[in-house]
Amino acid sequence: MNHYTIKKMGPKILAKGVKIRVIPGKKMTVVFFNLDPGAVVPGHSHPHEQIGTVLKGSLELTVDNETRTMKAGDVYHIPSNSVHSGKVIDETEVYEVFCPPREDYLTMYE
Repeated sequence: MNHYTIKKMGPKILAKGVKIRVIPGKKMTVVFFNLDPGAVVPGHSHPHEQIGTVLKGSLELTVDNETRTMKAGDVYHIPSNSVHSGKVIDETEVYEVFCPPREDYLTMYE
């Protein structure tokens, strides 16, 4: 069994105001995001299916031109290859699962 303590993991900077901690799996990747108010995740897409839960705070999430404000306790699903972006409203923490694994995130730790 592998064991991780999130607060002890050194964060990686994905973009200005976007810090991530990555837990690798053989068939999925789990990512913990810490997002600063006003941070922007530009529009992008990838082949990975993505499900996220807002643990704290709020953000505007746009998936395929549909925008919703996501708050603590909300869960979202982003299908493979969907264009999505986000704008952080206040200090936010998000937990996301990607399948298949995000190999680009894993190389951040090499």
